[in-house]
Amino acid sequence: MGEFARSLSDPASLLSMAVAVAMFMTVIGVMLPTLKGDKLETRLKQVSSQREKLRRANRASLENRGLKREAKGTISDITNKLDLQKMLEDPNIAAKLEQAGLRGPRPLTVFYFCRFFLPFVGALSAFIYIFFVNDHGLSTAMKYGSIIFGAAIGFYAPNLYVGNIAQKRQQSIMRAFPDALDMMLICVESGMSIEMAFAKVGAEIGTASAELAEELQLTTAELSYLQERRQAYENLARRTGHEGVKAVTMALTQAERYGTPLGDALRVMSKENREMRMSAAEKKAAALPAQLTVPMILFFLPVLFLVVLGPAVIKVMRQQAENGG
Repeated sequence: MGEFARSLSDPASLLSMAVAVAMFMTVIGVMLPTLKGDKLETRLKQVSSQREKLRRANRASLENRGLKREAKGTISDITNKLDLQKMLEDPNIAAKLEQAGLRGPRPLTVFYFCRFFLPFVGALSAFIYIFFVNDHGLSTAMKYGSIIFGAAIGFYAPNLYVGNIAQKRQQSIMRAFPDALDMMLICVESGMSIEMAFAKVGAEIGTASAELAEELQLTTAELSYLQERRQAYENLARRTGHEGVKAVTMALTQAERYGTPLGDALRVMSKENREMRMSAAEKKAAALPAQLTVPMILFFLPVLFLVVLGPAVIKVMRQQAENGG
């Protein structure tokens, strides 16, 4: 113990111990980063693995939707044999069917089948009703005109049906679209990628609009399936057919091309879509007085006249009865 105490009091021993401690700390400082590992590389690997997993799931979902399956069945066989798609070609019907949510080859073949056979059904129905049920005293020219009118109704009925479905679907999408943009903004600002943001919002927005949830999920699949992300955004705008969605997809494309923050673009577009929805509601409210004019004339004014003039008419009739008696 004495020798150890004397060594501690020796300046040379103290200097040697200090040098040894300094060398040990230097070695620890050099070796510590290699012991910890590359956190950035590990995190990038995790992100890449998660993205690949999401991509495989989206590809499987896209294949399960049956978008690439060929149409089969009696209607498809008749349509192909008669070559109705070439005979009754309509360049806008494919986009209209997509906007109505009717995807794949089968709805297209069913549309052309109905467009070919429904005019015959409408003309036959009009012929049977006019010539065998009740002609309402129509002349011969009017009878044949009614048959032609029935055929025209059958020809344009599929277009009206698809257009009605597309309009209702678009209204459902636009009612929930501003809220979806707000949710997407929260996801992007929290650090999610745009694919994960689309997937998350598509899963959460289903209670408000099942149509919008379907479109967002399909866009998520296309973002991982297609070569260019711009094409996925353009497909979303084409399927919805609304100017508000088109503006949002253009903003997302420009933000990714020029490297501007997605959060700023989503914040601005969310505000614009809310103002667009509010202006549409104000426009509909402003049109109510004009729409209520005819019902008021037909239903309210007769009742009002009866209430106002009824007592006077009754009094006059009583006086005439008394004078006559």
